Amino acid sequence: MTEHHDDAAAALPPAGTRWRLIGPGVVAAATGVGAGDLVATLIAGSKFGYALLWAAVIGTLLKISLAEAVGRWSLASGRTIFEGWSSLGPGWFGGRLNWASAYFGVYVVLWGFVYGATAMTASALPLAALLDRTPLALDLKAWAMILGVLGLILVWFNRYPLFEKLMTGLVGVMFVTVVGLAVIVAPDLPALARGLVPSLPPGAAYYTLGLIGGVGGTITLAAYGYWIGQKGWRGPAWMRVMRLDNRVGYAVTGIFVVAMLIVGAELLYASGIALAGGDRGLLDLDRVLRDRFGDAVGVLFLVGFFAASFSSLIGVWHGVGLMFADFWGHVRHGPERSGAAGEGSPAFRGYLLWLTFPPMLLLFMDRPFGLIVAYGALGAVFMPFLAFTLLWLLNSGRTPPEWRSRGLSNAMLVAGGLLFCVLAGRELMGLFG
Repeated sequence: MTEHHDDAAAALPPAGTRWRLIGPGVVAAATGVGAGDLVATLIAGSKFGYALLWAAVIGTLLKISLAEAVGRWSLASGRTIFEGWSSLGPGWFGGRLNWASAYFGVYVVLWGFVYGATAMTASALPLAALLDRTPLALDLKAWAMILGVLGLILVWFNRYPLFEKLMTGLVGVMFVTVVGLAVIVAPDLPALARGLVPSLPPGAAYYTLGLIGGVGGTITLAAYGYWIGQKGWRGPAWMRVMRLDNRVGYAVTGIFVVAMLIVGAELLYASGIALAGGDRGLLDLDRVLRDRFGDAVGVLFLVGFFAASFSSLIGVWHGVGLMFADFWGHVRHGPERSGAAGEGSPAFRGYLLWLTFPPMLLLFMDRPFGLIVAYGALGAVFMPFLAFTLLWLLNSGRTPPEWRSRGLSNAMLVAGGLLFCVLAGRELMGLFG
């Protein structure tokens, strides 16, 4: 992000063109909704039909409120979310680290190492399936490494405007394929409407929490403030544009979630078909679709599967790369610096390399238990960390009074923080139990 706190000459939004300015919210939606999110929603639909639709809607509203809080902090304060974290509590080493920035630094390095392998594999799965019986057929690991390097190249050599266009194109592919599938399977509209009424079928608590808290991004929510900075939105004058952009982006997320729930309910629930967990469950769905509707629909679905996975890969490469560059600039130069290192900086590109090449080692070995436990433990507490630090920042003197959180925003941040604490507890018990 290339914000400057004293940038009084920042461009103002042109009158009457807010819809045409939309972009960072779509980038956040594309990054946050990956193959794992789609299969989690699909499995919820396959087990409980439309009964948990209300949870998906609440989850979408929760993510809208969290991303709005990130964007409001960035525009109102003129600071990045990392600079906000760095102000929470006493600093060490000349103010270059504190408890929040130290947690983030450990988390982003370890998370990036494991996520890199996960993202490359998820992107390779549909491509390997699509090209399995063609001259381009390659081993899954080979495709994973190729796509990791391709993501590196796309982010390394391009700047935000082209990156946003690429992400918007991938969202378009996802929209056509995912929503198209929901139309093909012919949703039961009365049952869909009944699913908006909260209910909790026996055994559904786990899936309900997952739908509310798990779909639509984790660390990429924090990256939203960096993307609006790259877009050139600075200062409170852009607040209305940001809010519209955020709502549109997460409305797209909600549509994806509802569409996959429809597919699970109509295609799998009535037939009692079970899917594998994780990204590979979508390959099971591909086989079901080919049996029911023919190869053309299966191919279309795999293209959408690839768009969902690869958009998450390059979105993380870009957004979390900006966050790491901000962290590294703060550690090196201290809190007195103005603005954060951004695209093309050595720290940004160094983190791209970290996301791409070291994780390839994990493709050739069983995932080391100790590393996965540490990764899971740090990751489990990130969303409570984000929600409660936003609550702190947006109710303190760090935020101008007119942009501090009010009743509804505070309620959503508290609700999100508590929900994520429950999810974190469940995750940690699974790791250490």
